[in-house]
Amino acid sequence: MDLDFLLSAAVTLFVVVDPLGLAPAFLAVTEGLPAAARTRVGLRATLIAVVVLVGAALAGEWLLHHLGIGLPAFRIAGGLLLFAVASEMVLGVRIERQSREAEQAIEERVRHVAAFPLAIPLMAGPGALTAAILLAGQAGSLARLGLLIGVIVVVCALCLLVFRFAGRLSRFLGITGNVVLSRLLGVLLAALAVQYVIDGAKAVWG
Repeated sequence: MDLDFLLSAAVTLFVVVDPLGLAPAFLAVTEGLPAAARTRVGLRATLIAVVVLVGAALAGEWLLHHLGIGLPAFRIAGGLLLFAVASEMVLGVRIERQSREAEQAIEERVRHVAAFPLAIPLMAGPGALTAAILLAGQAGSLARLGLLIGVIVVVCALCLLVFRFAGRLSRFLGITGNVVLSRLLGVLLAALAVQYVIDGAKAVWG
């Protein structure tokens, strides 16, 4: 059913992109900037992430075909990759890595922090790109593909909303709230990743 696909796409992309978890990284890479500049950085990063993820959803399967990679194999590989992302979230490694990348961007005075590291790899990273391609492969119709693109836009819009209220959100959740939320989302993503591997294995040996 389209509702099942919509829920699957929404949950997967929300967990992988993790809009709430991006708040600390956004605050780090925009430290010292005035409010207007922070708004422009958030908007630009969101637009870049939308273009990259929609491009992966539309052209990812075509690219796999021309590379001779079957979708079941990509589902298994993608599931393993998503599981790695989930394990980082559960163990707290992902937050540390995001903070380190953000700090490096500030130290090196990267001119376009919206593109790197905010849009890529924090928003449209390997996990999100993998999820977009896998979900596009499961779509099976233009209507579902349209739903997927809509979900991508909504999730990225949520990121923009989080960027807008990043300071308030971080203070509201606190350190404990951010840690607990990241762990819970990581466990959910791990389960989704295992399901991708099972689906891929069924397609190969079923």
